[in-house]
Amino acid sequence: MEWLNQMASEPYYLSHFLTFFSYFILRTSTTSLLSPHLTHHLLHREIQAVLAFSVLALLKVFLVALALVIDYHLALWYLGAFFAIYILTQQPAYQGLGTSSKLTPLQLETLLTEGNISRFWLVEFRASCSPASICTSRCFPELSITYSNKNLSFGIVDLGLFPNAAEKFGIYLGGSMGQLPTYILFENAAEVARIPQLDFEAKSSHPPITKRLLSRYFELDRHLLEYVKGK
Repeated sequence: MEWLNQMASEPYYLSHFLTFFSYFILRTSTTSLLSPHLTHHLLHREIQAVLAFSVLALLKVFLVALALVIDYHLALWYLGAFFAIYILTQQPAYQGLGTSSKLTPLQLETLLTEGNISRFWLVEFRASCSPASICTSRCFPELSITYSNKNLSFGIVDLGLFPNAAEKFGIYLGGSMGQLPTYILFENAAEVARIPQLDFEAKSSHPPITKRLLSRYFELDRHLLEYVKGK
């Protein structure tokens, strides 16, 4: 039921849902205006489009392709609707945390300096207003489920809520927050590695953030193996 509540409350999902099912309203309302031959031809084309959709599994492509088959005016309507959705709404960030913890900057500093919980902390610095952070918001929680242990913990700091903390961790928030998300691995309060690097000129040239990239860059498999061997 959680995904139904999210779809009903988030404009991004709700507008896509309504736009998709508006086809059935248009289809039903125009049936009486079409001749039996045209209705049969249209049904045949719809079956073809549904089969193509099942292969491609691309909702938007299916709608536009189906609309082009039926009438180009309908195709223009869907293109305009999806463009308006893209401009006016924003995809919400993934809400799951996995085994990672939401932290304030002060909580993070305390955890790092106390040193009695985890030797390593991998921290994601993100912001809900950063499109890149939203696109990658699922990666970090899923990694935490796989790699969390007593020596390695995962934390999330929302710099949209605490922008003043960005400078302390060497994160640039200028422009469209293009340096977010930033991932930093700490060992006993000392920074070990980060991505992207502290190179403002090259901040847009780093590869797309994926679970595989983060796992390899921070050698998460090695950390997990060392923990298992040391148990």
